[in-house]
Amino acid sequence: MKREVQRDDEYYNFVVVIPVADRPRHLESCLDSLLELCRRFNYGGFDGGCYRKINVVIADDSKEPANIESHRAIAKQFNRQGLRSYHFGQSEQLEQTSRHKKSLQSAADRIIGNTDPAAYYHKGASMMRNITYLKLREWDRGSDDTLFYFIDSDQEFKVKMETPEGDRDRYAINYFHSLNRIFRDTGAGILTGKVVGDPPVSPSVMTANFLEDVTAFLEQMSVIDAPAPCSFHQRNLAAADDAAYHDMADLFGFKQTVTPFRYRCTLRGEHNHLDCFNHFASKLNRFFDGEHPTRKSYYSDGDLLADIQPARTIYTGNYIFKPEYLDYFIPFATLKLRMAGPVLGRIIKAEVGDRFVSANLPMLHKRTVREQGVSEFRPGIDRSLERVDLSGEFERQFFGDVMLFSMEQLTVAGFPQTTPTRGEVESIVTAVEGEMYQKYLIKREQIGLKMEQLKTHLNDNSGWWNHHSELTKSKEAFSHFIDNIENNFNAASKGYQLIAPGTHKEKRLAAICWSILLYNDDRVAWRRALEREGREPEQKR
Repeated sequence: MKREVQRDDEYYNFVVVIPVADRPRHLESCLDSLLELCRRFNYGGFDGGCYRKINVVIADDSKEPANIESHRAIAKQFNRQGLRSYHFGQSEQLEQTSRHKKSLQSAADRIIGNTDPAAYYHKGASMMRNITYLKLREWDRGSDDTLFYFIDSDQEFKVKMETPEGDRDRYAINYFHSLNRIFRDTGAGILTGKVVGDPPVSPSVMTANFLEDVTAFLEQMSVIDAPAPCSFHQRNLAAADDAAYHDMADLFGFKQTVTPFRYRCTLRGEHNHLDCFNHFASKLNRFFDGEHPTRKSYYSDGDLLADIQPARTIYTGNYIFKPEYLDYFIPFATLKLRMAGPVLGRIIKAEVGDRFVSANLPMLHKRTVREQGVSEFRPGIDRSLERVDLSGEFERQFFGDVMLFSMEQLTVAGFPQTTPTRGEVESIVTAVEGEMYQKYLIKREQIGLKMEQLKTHLNDNSGWWNHHSELTKSKEAFSHFIDNIENNFNAASKGYQLIAPGTHKEKRLAAICWSILLYNDDRVAWRRALEREGREPEQKR
């Protein structure tokens, strides 16, 4: 897009909020991309040594003091370059929460938590956003000239595009001008974009599909010559959609993908199939951090306003809203479930209707740091031992799915405008959990079968990769990958034990039910807390 003529009163002020926990490299890359975006498109103009219409809030939830200091230093670094950046640290977070706990009363424990001030870190992305909402209320003084823009630290203001020459990461979207146009020219009050690149979901729900792709890779390699020039650079012939990576895409209204995705080699310059095999193997274990070597998503350009659609899901790494929508805190935050954005989206859709929209404004999602091949920090994934333990994220994903699909049924029945009885909530949650548990068990069986197929192909003596000494490390990478899959997805695995019938499940389901029953009380308390900081939120229609 071309630069546009600046007229000050027609341009929103953007407050870009980046929750971050122990991720200085991700954060720096994210802000680098934002600064480059400002330089390219000059939204709001540059005056007095800074970009006038852009402010950044770095909401720090880190544990390591060195990382906290790095985040502070990064904020100062970008301030010097004209990007006004504010580090919202733990002492200020504690000040915000202590100031509002009286208004929130018992709701505080469910919205912003009751974390020990001596260990005020890794509170979780949802709690961190809610605490930041309280801070943002100070920015809202009744004018209609501000938009709050929440993104994740492992994203960049770029998109991934599929070209004949290979995948390319590009500055193809003029984000701020586009958002300004949408909010000025439509009735939108809250908008969500998506992500391209790595999927926004857990490896827990994309393992079966990935195993198919890995097996297909070996099958394709088995019928071509190892020293021949690499033939893995063509575009993928499998039909992709927004959930092609998801093992249970049908739950979200998408047709389940049945054709494996062919790996598209990312090596450049002259190289052969041996090189491609090595490179693919080096990516396998990044999967446990959420990077997907075969099913990435890509940006497709279109008509910005024509592509706006009614929304039902919030992508918590890419959503923008007017200040009155601070009313919609991230629900059930202290349960620390995955799928918080889709759950919030169902609630907003039920109340806001067509003022809640989605637009074709995705951001580039990078799960891992390129130099390290792993995420700097990822909650629910334990790498402290030789094996990767996914059980924390797996458990959060399962009960997050239970919450989401329970919420779908509840909103159809009139929630949150009406509060159901305890018996109604328990009946819905119990039924949804039973169905979800069976789906997870079926998927576990499928993963087991696919794993046996993969091992058969890998260990087939006719496979040329078994006769090349230069592929020893690659074979070890395959073995490590298989061991981690088996450890996390067998019947006795820690993750499946956490979702099996028993005390833990009973406690989780009881907490979900009580949180739903108390949600409307929590909203009353939340509004009371917001009113202390500014005007009363606008009534939603």
